[in-house]
Amino acid sequence: MKENTVLLMCPLYPPTQQRLEETYPVHRLWEAADEEALIAKLAPTLQVVVTSGGRGIDAATLAKLPGVKLVSCFGVGVDAIDTAYCASHGIAVTNTPDVLTDDVADLAVALMITSLRRIAEADRFVRAGQWLKGSLPLGTAVAGRKVGIIGMGRIGQAIAERCAAFKTELAYHGPRPKPVDYRYFPDLVALATWADVLIAACPGGAATRGLVSGKVLEALGPQGLFVNIARGSVVEEEAMVRLLVERKLGGAALDVFQDEPNVPAALLTLDSVVLQPHQGSGTSQTRQAMGDLTVDNVDAYFAGKPLVTPYKA
Repeated sequence: MKENTVLLMCPLYPPTQQRLEETYPVHRLWEAADEEALIAKLAPTLQVVVTSGGRGIDAATLAKLPGVKLVSCFGVGVDAIDTAYCASHGIAVTNTPDVLTDDVADLAVALMITSLRRIAEADRFVRAGQWLKGSLPLGTAVAGRKVGIIGMGRIGQAIAERCAAFKTELAYHGPRPKPVDYRYFPDLVALATWADVLIAACPGGAATRGLVSGKVLEALGPQGLFVNIARGSVVEEEAMVRLLVERKLGGAALDVFQDEPNVPAALLTLDSVVLQPHQGSGTSQTRQAMGDLTVDNVDAYFAGKPLVTPYKA
C-alpha cells in the first residue's frame, strides 16, 4: 500500500531490516543516488521514518517530510533525533527501552573489572611473550571500591545491582534523587572526588553534553577509573585524553566516543585505556529484541493501535 511506505535512514540489524522490508515498501536513503530527490518524491505521502540511535534524523530533514507522523528508533538513545521538533509537529517517537538494559549494564561492569584487574593488558602481556621475562604489575581489587554512577535510570540501577554483588560501595549523581538506597551526590565533582570508579550511564543530548568535564576527571584523579557506556558527548573528550596522557587520570574504559568510529589516536597507545566499538547492546539476543520493538511500533502505527514503546522526554 502506497501510504504504508517507510523511509529507512540507515542499515539495521539484518533480521530487523529483512522483516521490515518483507512487510512494507522500504526506501533506503543511504543507497539513493540523490537523497534530496528521494525525500522530495516521498514527501507527499510518507508517514513513517525508521532510523537508529546513532543516525537519528534532524529537524531540517523532517521539515521536508511534512506528512511524517512516526519516527521509530532502533535504540534507546534518541539524542540524534530532534525530539523537540517532533513534539511541536505532532510526530511520535518510539525507541527500544528495557530490552538492552542488562547487556549494557553487563558491559559496564565488565569494563570496570577488565580495567581494575588489567585483563586486556594481561592478555597482550602473555601474547607478546612478556610473561617469560617477568610478572605483570599487580591490578586493583574490585571488592571495596567506591563506585559512582552518573545517571540512576534503568541502566544505572542495573549497573548498581551488579556492582553491589561485587561488594563495592555505591553512590550516584543525577538531576534529582531517586527512590534507591544508594548515597546521592547533587554535585558531580564531589562524587568524583569520593569515587574510585566513575561510570557514565546517563542519556546523551544537549542537557548532558560535556557533563563529565575536565574538572570532574581531575577530581577522580590519578588512581581513578572512568567508564563510559553512555554517549561520547557526555564527556569533554579532549580534556579526558590530556589527563590520561599526563597520568592525572588513572584509566578509562570506553565504549562510546564523540566522533564514532573515529577514536583519538592518543588513546590507542595507552595501556591504561580499554576500548570498545560501541557494542553495549551488541548481543544477538538483544539486537533481535530491539528490532522486534522497532518494527512492532511501525506495525502498531499503521494498524491504528497504541504505540508499543512511545518515547517520553
